[in-house]
Amino acid sequence: MKRVETEIPQLIALDVDGTLLSTGESITPRVRNAVRAAVAAGAHVVITTGRTLLATRLVLEDLGLAEGRALCSNGAVHVDISNWTPVSLHTFDPEPSIAVLRKLFPDMVLSVEKVGVGTWATGYYPGSFRLGEFRFVEDRDLSLEPTTRLNGWWPGGSLADMVQVMAEQSLPGAGWVHGEEEPWLVASKQGVSKGWALELLRQELGIPLAATLAIGDGYNDREMLSWAGQSVAMGNAVEPILALADEVTADVADDGVAVILERWFRN
Repeated sequence: MKRVETEIPQLIALDVDGTLLSTGESITPRVRNAVRAAVAAGAHVVITTGRTLLATRLVLEDLGLAEGRALCSNGAVHVDISNWTPVSLHTFDPEPSIAVLRKLFPDMVLSVEKVGVGTWATGYYPGSFRLGEFRFVEDRDLSLEPTTRLNGWWPGGSLADMVQVMAEQSLPGAGWVHGEEEPWLVASKQGVSKGWALELLRQELGIPLAATLAIGDGYNDREMLSWAGQSVAMGNAVEPILALADEVTADVADDGVAVILERWFRN
């Protein structure tokens, strides 16, 4: 792994939890200023996160940004932040995946995103954002319409056990990623990822790949960092991300995003 210099980034993809901020906390003034300086200089800063549209909106409000794009739900939801209208939604039928997960993990709490509205879930799960409508439903209700994401939280087991079980399984028409510590998984339409969505946006904006920068910390950032012209892992990133990135910056607690952006952008 080595630091790789590129031209000034024109498209900057930033993960949220563990990257822009510590989960449950606000963005620090230093990071906020660095992001705003990049935007003021003309860079396209794209919040690229596993969060839902509603949860992502809180981040953009914290940053004080009112224009641009955001990629939510690991790339399944592309939104114009000037009006929070989805530019594109990439959905799949969750019913076959629900059947597989329920057989493997009878006590798994399952939920689906209702984009811009809220969440339908079969039970409570920890750390969830109670934003918009939160409705308790049965398994069959989760499949009444296609969804951008299907979440699963396994209260009866560990992350390691869940990953081991899922390693021998596939979800029909869907891909999945898991969390860093807790037994979470998020399923999206097959082929959809942060990196895939960023490449579509890069082509739309006409930005050279060499002028792209991505910063992340988690398993769902793997495709995003592989895509970027310059990839940066947070110091607190999981080991596979540390090994994948061109460079490792400071931890989220030490404003690692600002450390990188301040090379090119200052107020």
